[in-house]
Amino acid sequence: MEDFHIDFAVLLTAATLLTGIGWALNKWVLAPRRAAGVPPNALVDFCQSFFPVIAAVLLLRSFVAEPFRIPSGSMIPTLLVGDFILVNKFAYGLRDPAFHTKFFANGAPARGDIVVFRYPRDPRQDYIKRIIGLPGDQIVYKDKRLTINGQAMAQEPDGAFPVQGPHSAGVVYRLQEDLGGVHHHVLVDPDRPTDDFEFTVPAGQYFAMGDNRDGSSDSRVWGTVPERNLVGKAFFIWMSWDSVRTRVDFSRIGTVIK
Repeated sequence: MEDFHIDFAVLLTAATLLTGIGWALNKWVLAPRRAAGVPPNALVDFCQSFFPVIAAVLLLRSFVAEPFRIPSGSMIPTLLVGDFILVNKFAYGLRDPAFHTKFFANGAPARGDIVVFRYPRDPRQDYIKRIIGLPGDQIVYKDKRLTINGQAMAQEPDGAFPVQGPHSAGVVYRLQEDLGGVHHHVLVDPDRPTDDFEFTVPAGQYFAMGDNRDGSSDSRVWGTVPERNLVGKAFFIWMSWDSVRTRVDFSRIGTVIK
């Protein structure tokens, strides 16, 4: 019960239950008793019309794929502000949409997965980060480089990335990182101090970081992600809105997220 809160998923579940009751009541009780040619009242008609639609939306959103919008720059350069993504809700098992209780197990996050999860400090908020540490992993972050279980994650320079903000001279370095076989880009800002740390990931928890290493509030700040907070795996960009140029960025539409 402590994780229960009123959000869209809860409201959608309630709407499905209420309209479903009305639909079933009409089908098996009211309709057989109604005189031929007499239409149902407005409430019954509403339930008949909208129950199948609401139920379909609930099933797709809860158990297949759910859309999200990227609101911040913590995952730059992989994901940009204004990207609209799809999240695979089946990747890490199925949960009921209201209480988030897992009823079907189906795999677990792998190192390098980009995951949407309920923010541990406020489960009403959804966060997206890359999984860096699995349960039991020893994570060391020093001089803006990762070492996992004693193995340094290789980084190769890959140009610069222009940014705007108070903590940068207008450019940061883009690096290609090999995260145990998962190759992806990260940003590091040479003007920002390194918050070095060493940490062992507890059982049932995951260590998550943003690809924008010096511009992300992540497990380095608020701790690990409990398994029960997982929502799904990000896999596809279906729309991207460039707020600077105020136009759709067609070059990003259809991108598979890695």
